Amino acid sequence: MQLAGNITMMKTSLVDGKANYVLSLGGELIEMNSLVGRQIELSFSGEINCSNCGQKTNKSFSQGYCFPCARSLARCDMCIMKPETCHHHLGTCREPEWGLSNCFSSHVVYLANSSGPKVGITRETNMPGRWIDQGAISALPILKVNSRIDSGKVESALKPFIADKTNWRKMLKNEVEQTDLVAKKIELLSEIPGLIGELGAKWLDDETINISYPVIKYPTKIVSLSFDKTPNISGVLDGIKGQYLLLDSGVLNLRKFSSYHIGLSSL
Repeated sequence: MQLAGNITMMKTSLVDGKANYVLSLGGELIEMNSLVGRQIELSFSGEINCSNCGQKTNKSFSQGYCFPCARSLARCDMCIMKPETCHHHLGTCREPEWGLSNCFSSHVVYLANSSGPKVGITRETNMPGRWIDQGAISALPILKVNSRIDSGKVESALKPFIADKTNWRKMLKNEVEQTDLVAKKIELLSEIPGLIGELGAKWLDDETINISYPVIKYPTKIVSLSFDKTPNISGVLDGIKGQYLLLDSGVLNLRKFSSYHIGLSSL
């Protein structure tokens, strides 16, 4: 197999409790799970094309955009990383219609165990993909709210009591202990009853989702690979977790290199 094209994040789904990965490349859809255990080679051509306008760019901004698009698109604004700072109501959103359709829809506050328990938010339609992208081994939706800014307010209120980021090295090594997320939910929500009532947030059922990954061998030492430093990367694909390819030569975060023109071959 030999294909080439500009890469994007791998599409994910949960099939019988196992994460499934599909990479779109050169107009073809590659079932990445089927490559686990095989020798693969990825080659960067040196070309980066903005995922929005298609123009060549010397550097990728905000994971796949040229500088002008990164400065003009709402999806690249700081409020995407800090939703509680949403400024749509002030009339200053970069793309008001995009904001209405993407940020003013049902959002879910969840707990996930990726390198330990953490809190996060996502659109209701983006489950379980969000958890797979983070490499979580289990996740529990805890509250449903009407907008992204409301979910950000809940997340911010819970940050003093729980982490909101993943230790990616522990996640990739699979150094993760099982956690009772339901018990953690009860503990955390007891800290913010006033905010829950103020936002009209809906408690969600205690349905923990468990996720396994297509991995035959986890790394014991993390060696990060980069197309910027090494245009040609090869090795046996030991597994996939989060948006990382776990090669016997190191780990590669495909999400980081969105819009890079890459050739992929396998034996």
